[in-house]
Amino acid sequence: MTYLTAPEVTALLAAPEQDSAAGQRDHAMIQLAVTTGLRVSELTALTPADVHLGTGPHVACTGKGRKRRITPLDQQTVATTRRHLTGLPADTPVVFPTRTETRMSTDAVARRLTQHVTAAATSCPTLATKNVTPHALRHTAAMRLLQAGIDITVIALWLGHQSIETTQIYLHADMSTKERALERTAPTGVQPGRYQPASDKLLTFLQSLWLCRSAAHPRLPPLRASPTST
Repeated sequence: MTYLTAPEVTALLAAPEQDSAAGQRDHAMIQLAVTTGLRVSELTALTPADVHLGTGPHVACTGKGRKRRITPLDQQTVATTRRHLTGLPADTPVVFPTRTETRMSTDAVARRLTQHVTAAATSCPTLATKNVTPHALRHTAAMRLLQAGIDITVIALWLGHQSIETTQIYLHADMSTKERALERTAPTGVQPGRYQPASDKLLTFLQSLWLCRSAAHPRLPPLRASPTST
């Protein structure tokens, strides 16, 4: 499973030339993808009415099974998306249009992403070793949430997974989560505590105390060692 590290995301976001409409669009699309984890089909289907940048900023999308879900946006994504939308004609039907103001195809998104990954690899060489597809951006969003300590059930809802088993692949992929879990366990070599019967010396000492007390109170029963189980 391919996902990007924080430095790789930064390099990729800096790759599109934002002095052009296409560059601004691609920058906003990548930013939204790594923040929300939307599928590429969900991204390209977004309309301006699906994007809410005021109080409680979020995007609304229709996922698999025609299920509608709401995904919140952080302030950086709000600013990037607002700047992109401001430059679009008022009657643009989709958030990320082609030059002819139609919906981008999945292949078109993949081609544009590949171009930007190639450009970003000059400043971040690790990108050249990865197969960065639109779905890798979705994986990146999930891993960012997981590494921030977000519960796996919340991530499943965030991504629109119908089964939490689908989301658990991120737990297996994230070594840092495993390392944090290991740090919370007992140190290696420390044996858990276990009951041990009293030693003969301790039992003799206790019996002597009991004898002294029973001399003062003759009705007390004698002290006996409890049988130990094997």
